[in-house]
Amino acid sequence: MNEIPEAGGVRGAANPFINGEDDAGGWASPVPPGHPAAALLTGHAVRTRCAAVTDHVAAGASELFTWHPERIPAVADYVAATIRQRYPDLNVPYHSRWRHFESGGPGEKLDRWQILCERGGLSGEADREERARIGIDLVIPSVLLDAGAGPDWRYRDPASDLSLTRSEGLGVASFDLFARGGFSAQPGQPLRSDAERLMRIDASSIATAFQVAQHNPLVGLDGRARLLRRLGEVAQATPAVFGSPARLGNLFDYLKAHASSGQIEAGFVLTTLLVALGPVWPGRVSLDGVSLGDCWHHPACTDGLVPFHKLTQWLTYSLLEPLEDAGLTVTGLEVLTGLPEYRNGGLLFDFELMVPRDPGFTAVAHTVDEPVIVEWRALTVTGLDLVAASVREALGLSAESFPLARVLEGGTWAAGRRIAAKRRPGGPPPFAINSDGTVF
Repeated sequence: MNEIPEAGGVRGAANPFINGEDDAGGWASPVPPGHPAAALLTGHAVRTRCAAVTDHVAAGASELFTWHPERIPAVADYVAATIRQRYPDLNVPYHSRWRHFESGGPGEKLDRWQILCERGGLSGEADREERARIGIDLVIPSVLLDAGAGPDWRYRDPASDLSLTRSEGLGVASFDLFARGGFSAQPGQPLRSDAERLMRIDASSIATAFQVAQHNPLVGLDGRARLLRRLGEVAQATPAVFGSPARLGNLFDYLKAHASSGQIEAGFVLTTLLVALGPVWPGRVSLDGVSLGDCWHHPACTDGLVPFHKLTQWLTYSLLEPLEDAGLTVTGLEVLTGLPEYRNGGLLFDFELMVPRDPGFTAVAHTVDEPVIVEWRALTVTGLDLVAASVREALGLSAESFPLARVLEGGTWAAGRRIAAKRRPGGPPPFAINSDGTVF
């Protein structure tokens, strides 16, 4: 079984690796103390290693891309204009899965979460902690189901009778599945995600819930079902975090127990998720027997490894609201990085912040492990930090009041979709990446 580490000496510390047994017992950690993989399971590792790749490209040493930081101001102006258009008062929420749950139509929002809580009698002050557990129950499987849907998939939303696509469609489809009790193993308690039920989910269940048909194909269907089954298996094997019987929402109690004066660091949340849920991801690159998840090879780093942890960081961003709703304050958001995916990365590519040396790069589909994709993603992480700083300057806001989580939402992700729609019919990304539903 997996032992999830406590914060070493300081509750809420950013690197929660244990030296000894957890209070719940002595499970064998997937990342033992002192293991070399530990250094790669942090936001700091993502940022510093992506910076090393960027330095490599900026020095002209790359055969794949050239780097053009002089174009940062143009990107920042476009993003700042997008933010002002979408949020004139600059009151921008966090970039998270919760935005997709609000999808109702052009310029409209439908507060499905509030409706769900009201129907369940969970809107009162006394319900805050259970509401947080339910929010976590909802958002973890939803994020795992959030890889790119493909250009041909649609979800007919029963609440609005609209046809939703992409992340909005995936978000609402997973919300509806959750609300119907699709992840619950407890009769009469639909609003929960239990390991027992997750372990039984198959591709057919996902296909039915997501309205998949021959004329409505969903990319990576089998991979999504495998991820959910594996999520159930890992949660069941990790009672230190998810309890026994295992429920995803019990993560709230684990994080609350490791908070100090009601505060918990974003880095602690991220690393907890990376360690606790690391075994969920397909084994690709491993280090001394530990699968590194969304981590890939690039020669610019001394050990040749560049982590991104895109979906786990997306999950961390998506946990901020349920944790804060329950009264916890999440500090140190600056540790989290931008998400290197096809909207953020597509924005920077379309503005030619990075330019491929191969003129035929956009003409063929790529795989996620290709060095050119690894390099593009690393440049995206660094580029987003630079753009964020320029955006804040343009808006007259500080990093404290306008963290990267708000820049992304306002923001680079929306601007990436906006520029794609202007440049290509239907708004696809500038190049294609073959997805198995577990990274993009």
